Amino acid sequence: MIITVANQKGGVGKTTTTINLAAAVANKGFKTLLIDLDPQANSTMSYVDPRSVGKSMYDVLVLEDVPFSEVIVPTPVANLSVAPSRIALAKLESKLNGEIDGPYRLKDKMKDVGNQYDYIFIDTPPTLGMITVNALVASTHVLVPIQSSYFALEGTDDLLETIDKIKARPNPNLQLLGVVITMHDKRTTLARDIHEQIQQVFGERLFDTIITKSIRLEESPAYKESIFSFAPRSSGAMEYYSLSEEILARV
Repeated sequence: MIITVANQKGGVGKTTTTINLAAAVANKGFKTLLIDLDPQANSTMSYVDPRSVGKSMYDVLVLEDVPFSEVIVPTPVANLSVAPSRIALAKLESKLNGEIDGPYRLKDKMKDVGNQYDYIFIDTPPTLGMITVNALVASTHVLVPIQSSYFALEGTDDLLETIDKIKARPNPNLQLLGVVITMHDKRTTLARDIHEQIQQVFGERLFDTIITKSIRLEESPAYKESIFSFAPRSSGAMEYYSLSEEILARV
């Protein structure tokens, strides 16, 4: 299963969701790969020191002689490896635009490693450009985190339209795994109203688990740990464990 976590709106907890779901699944004994396609490299920095990384996903997607397996590095989490990003990935859009195989570059490069992992999670930038398209073309499922805020559904139509276009031609097998509400403050009336609004739009595709606002979730990447090792009894750990259970039940 190859799961892209995508939302072109920034600040929705996309990277937090990706790194902790990958850790949750790895903790269950599944061999897991986290692919960081965000030029900000926050998923990479959550587990490894970028300065210790040689080649990155930019090299994989631009240079023909760099195999995917060459950039994969282990993390402190058992069963979890990461394919790291670097700021150079920001140049990828201009490199791939106009290329005949532009949207398929990631899918083609993953052929030599895909069957080595039970689950692959892909973190994407907050855009609907060529990088995100590459992730969707290479994936079996897409997970959409939506922040519990007034502008929660802003831009969602564009994302769903992009998913439909990917399904129409380059990847007819792509499925919307579901939508998860993140950064939820259950104390406010507004958050409850937003929850109801999102539920009306997505129905059964909305996961039951809600990720609430948590200082521990914000702190854990700074210590290069998942929430499960940093604060295993925190609400964030329990919520992401619950979400991983729901995801495994769906796929």
